[in-house]
Amino acid sequence: MTVRASQPPVSMALSRRRLLAGSGLLLGGAAAVGVPRLARAQGAPVRVGFMLPYTGTFAQIGIAIENGFRMALAEQGGKLAGREVQWFKVDDESEPSKGVENAQKLAQRDKVDVIVGTVHSGVQMGIQKVARETGVLSLIPNAGVHAATRALCAPNVFRTSFSNSQPTLALGKPMMDKGLKKAVWLSWKYAAGEEAFEGFKDSYTKAGGTIVKDLWLPFPNVEFQALLTEIASLKPDAVACMFAGAAAGKFMKDYAAAGLQGKIPLWGSGFLTEGVLDAAGAAADGVMTTMHYSDSLDTPRNKHFRTEYAKAFKAQPDVYSVQGYDAGLLLLAGAKAVGGDLSAKPALYKAMESAVIDSPRGRWTMSRAHNPVQDFYLRRVEKGENKVIGVAAKALSDSGAGCKLA
Repeated sequence: MTVRASQPPVSMALSRRRLLAGSGLLLGGAAAVGVPRLARAQGAPVRVGFMLPYTGTFAQIGIAIENGFRMALAEQGGKLAGREVQWFKVDDESEPSKGVENAQKLAQRDKVDVIVGTVHSGVQMGIQKVARETGVLSLIPNAGVHAATRALCAPNVFRTSFSNSQPTLALGKPMMDKGLKKAVWLSWKYAAGEEAFEGFKDSYTKAGGTIVKDLWLPFPNVEFQALLTEIASLKPDAVACMFAGAAAGKFMKDYAAAGLQGKIPLWGSGFLTEGVLDAAGAAADGVMTTMHYSDSLDTPRNKHFRTEYAKAFKAQPDVYSVQGYDAGLLLLAGAKAVGGDLSAKPALYKAMESAVIDSPRGRWTMSRAHNPVQDFYLRRVEKGENKVIGVAAKALSDSGAGCKLA
């Protein structure tokens, strides 16, 4: 489904005056200053295309990403380096088989300057193909598939979220610091799960840990009982895992019901406890995760962002909102450097590569493969919240293995 939109939908309508008043934010925190305007900046609008899930399981994630992106631009008067913005939208339905077709609608039919998307890694590979073939600028606000910033990296593709192995790459040392020397790994047997295991295996074994066994379920199976029984018999020092969404909530409840909570510490990628703590209830208490953001991050930058987002959208932001917001900040950094002329691609990409993004998650930079180099926080669930208890890894970068970008 394709939707063309020159104005935000009602659920995303921003109070521009409210966002600008007192925010003083430019690319994430500096006081707003004048933006150079070339003749091109007075011409046609910049064409921005959202390719996100607006229906189905990931619909709320798509909305959160778009909200965050629009908020970043609204803080600059709703423009990109002085140019008006025209919006286009495609509901990608989280359907990989339609990935190429939907990306082509934006790149070739709508002739957008930039595609912002997506959530599902399988769909992302469709965008990746079209971006590499057409040269359209691609901003990835969530999908962590390795190939996008590894073997299939491209000068016009930038990610503002994470690679699938980054959150678990931050797990190993904190677990060993707690004396958890033997662990069992558990996840779905699919690309994201396998890539997350890569990060955990690398970090945990390098820190001196031993993986007793890696256990897998077919995606999206949520029948955990047999594996939980096996974990109990193996008696590891800890369990490390990667699940997300409603299944993550069910897993934590099943883990507690099996009598493992409090006996075998549960650790995981931060997505294990994102957006499911209400559903998991007391079963999530004590769960440890590593993530590049937390709602409870106690910084002026994060507090300001959360206040302004709540005012604008009548909802609380989450990690997906932040990733969308940061995609907007990154595009603003590039657009400013080229005076709004997004056709000046070498200069645009150079500016985006060298940008320092002052994000609600903390400042981050871009790797040579165009994946964020960022801090990952150690979090513990306490009273229904992900409480930050320290930094698990500073300036953590994905390997970028196979990427040929100079």
